[in-house]
Amino acid sequence: MRNSPWMVATYVVIVILGILTALPNVLPQTVLDRMPSFLPHDRVELGLDLRGGAHLVLEVDAADLVKERLLTMTQDARRVLGDASIGTTSVRRSTDRVTVVLADPTKREAAIETLAKLGTPVGLTGASDITLGGTGGEISVTLTQAGLTDRISAAVEQSLEIIRQRIDQVGVAEPTIQRVGADRILVQLPGVQDPKRIRDLLGSTAKMSFHLLAPTGADGRPAAGSSVLQDAEGRSYTVQDRVELSGDHLTDARVGFNQTNNEPIVSFRFDNFGATRFAEITKANVGRPFAIVLDQKVLSAPVINEPITGGAGQISGSFTVQQANDLSALLRAGALPAKLTVIEERTVGADLGSDAITMGIFTGLVGFALVVGFMIVLYGAWGLLANLALGLNVILTFAGLTLLGATLTLPGIAGIVLGIGLAVDANVLINERIREETRKGKGAMAALDAGFARAYSTIVDSNVTALIATVLLFWFGTGPVRGFAVTMGLGIAISMFTAVSIVRVIMLAIVRRYKLKTLIIKALLPIQLIPEGTRIQFMKARFFGIGFSAFLSIASIILFITPGLNYGVDFRGGIQMEVVTKEPADLASMRSGLDELGLGEVALQQFGDAQHMLIRVERQPGGEEAQTAAVETLKGEIVKIAPTASVERTEVVGPKVSGELATAGILSVVLASLAMLIYIWVRFEWPFAVGAIATLVLDVTKTIGFFALTGLDFNLTAVAALLTLVGYSVNDKVVVYDRMRENMRLYKAMPFRDIIDLSINETLARSLYTSVTAFLALLPMAIWGGSAVESFAVPMIFGIIIAASSSVFIAAPILLFLGDWRKRRADAAPAAAEVNGA
Repeated sequence: MRNSPWMVATYVVIVILGILTALPNVLPQTVLDRMPSFLPHDRVELGLDLRGGAHLVLEVDAADLVKERLLTMTQDARRVLGDASIGTTSVRRSTDRVTVVLADPTKREAAIETLAKLGTPVGLTGASDITLGGTGGEISVTLTQAGLTDRISAAVEQSLEIIRQRIDQVGVAEPTIQRVGADRILVQLPGVQDPKRIRDLLGSTAKMSFHLLAPTGADGRPAAGSSVLQDAEGRSYTVQDRVELSGDHLTDARVGFNQTNNEPIVSFRFDNFGATRFAEITKANVGRPFAIVLDQKVLSAPVINEPITGGAGQISGSFTVQQANDLSALLRAGALPAKLTVIEERTVGADLGSDAITMGIFTGLVGFALVVGFMIVLYGAWGLLANLALGLNVILTFAGLTLLGATLTLPGIAGIVLGIGLAVDANVLINERIREETRKGKGAMAALDAGFARAYSTIVDSNVTALIATVLLFWFGTGPVRGFAVTMGLGIAISMFTAVSIVRVIMLAIVRRYKLKTLIIKALLPIQLIPEGTRIQFMKARFFGIGFSAFLSIASIILFITPGLNYGVDFRGGIQMEVVTKEPADLASMRSGLDELGLGEVALQQFGDAQHMLIRVERQPGGEEAQTAAVETLKGEIVKIAPTASVERTEVVGPKVSGELATAGILSVVLASLAMLIYIWVRFEWPFAVGAIATLVLDVTKTIGFFALTGLDFNLTAVAALLTLVGYSVNDKVVVYDRMRENMRLYKAMPFRDIIDLSINETLARSLYTSVTAFLALLPMAIWGGSAVESFAVPMIFGIIIAASSSVFIAAPILLFLGDWRKRRADAAPAAAEVNGA
């Protein structure tokens, strides 16, 4: 058995390219600038939780789009029917349609033919975006679902570019602006600590229009075809609905200062059409007030003293300099095609971001060091080879993240750390297998070959189950949870290369170089955690194991019902803030002050130390906008109560998003379980699949009970922990099942109960060692990781202990019961056939 030179050369090239790709992530910018241009310069982007900033998700307001389309259709219907000499009694707009009442019902066909021309072709079929209905002299014009979908899609695409221009206007560096789903836009703004300004900037449609004022009716109500609008100071104006000139014809908008009172003003200029139309309007309406309206608010309503023929004008309205700057930026970037609602907002302070980086690196290094030390203790000098594979795994994971252009978050660092713990699994399986083959008397080459061959299928099966959970986590997760899925998935996939392919090549080279006769993998210390020839009769305790597990699961269900889970803001919706004070926080005065705001239930919780507290406010009535509106009220009151306080993290989740996240979380766990059930059924047999899933359900219920008992936040990160636990738990079962399947082929006459005991004993070392490495990798994160990863690391440590014990005391007994039941049924079949034959 030799190493192919081409294969070795390929591995070396992959490793060198991986190191070069990952290298910029650890080099200072000054060194990176001096590197040759042909070398990689890209780095992994840091998420907002590591560098601070604002994260907003905006949704296109479909109702606003429909309203806008119907308003245009109403005006167009009046115009085209008038041009066709078709008289109407009324043309009125309702919530979802335009209704035309004809003066002469006999002209219905001609009216329908005329109105049909108002439709816009949609999609590849070219079908119209409107449908015409009604009976007699009444015709209803309705927007089709395909038409609405097409308009939403077009609005999102158009909004992306306009948002990008607006962000550029206010000078935010390296923004992330991307489409999410059919009707949403994700905006991430590094370093931004004033999300209100950005929210106002993005949420404003900036639809500017010019209207004449209308007289008030005799009864004090606005006349037909007019509406009452207000300005910033609450003054009311009766404004004609008809748009005399739209802001689409603006070419520029700049901030200036009034020469008389030195107040900021916004000067604007029209294009040629706009200038001509503006001149016509001002000539025809000298002496009349002329309202300048932005997003249904009157900016100003000056009286036209003389015709304005220069194509320029100005807006004054007691602006601050920043307000004038923002208004001019909005007008220059152009109007959004529809209103955008902020449905999710998360803000992280810069200080908290830098602390998170420090803590993430520290916990990651400590976890890595613990795993490295444990591998050396287990396998001595051969453990160094396993640690080399681990180091390459981390380097290649960063190279993969860099090539993918992925964003590294704090949960992403947790994914890397956990990936290290799971990557060790392959090394443990290989080393333990080689030890077994050596004990059978095989030579170095034979033991090496057999060890890798026998371990390979187990490694594939166990990694596939973990990857199933990771894929579903990425599919259903959002933001940082996706970051966790990417890093963990990459780590697991890369471990197949580093722990299997590279380690095999190096071990083979060492054996050939030193002409080893036997391959002895000795522990650093003479103490053996699992002595050779261990023969524990686990199945004798099967009734106790299942009974105790059932008791814990029932207790967990009771805890789930009462007191229940401490749902985080991701699932409840509402507001969550992390506040830091210079002196120890006075929770009592803070609670009494916030209770007086009338925002409903306010929960305060101290965490970390006396200067840190978490404030949760329940979901506010009034939809998505009400959640974000309450944030400013809270911030103002917090500073008033504690002047030294600063809000380091803010999360605002609207009711729509929280409902979607809850559904996605439940669905992802269910689908992961079903996917693994199918995989194990295909790879093994149905009793194995049933045993694994039944055990998995018990493991998950116990972990949920742990959340309820400890009061840990149950949020998206907690769902990530559950999904990871699902993968880890099944991973552990698969290793034991794989050995059972192998022993069933070897010992055909051995009772099934003895085969199960034998298989558990043979894999006991691997199960224990893998659990300990995963435990050690996560322990520093659970102790020092902080609130961002606490709801992941702590329950994962609990889950690792539960998963390891359940493989022995639950999965195996269930398999034994099913195996015995199937054997009894098989034995009974011939007997029943004999009776029937007699």
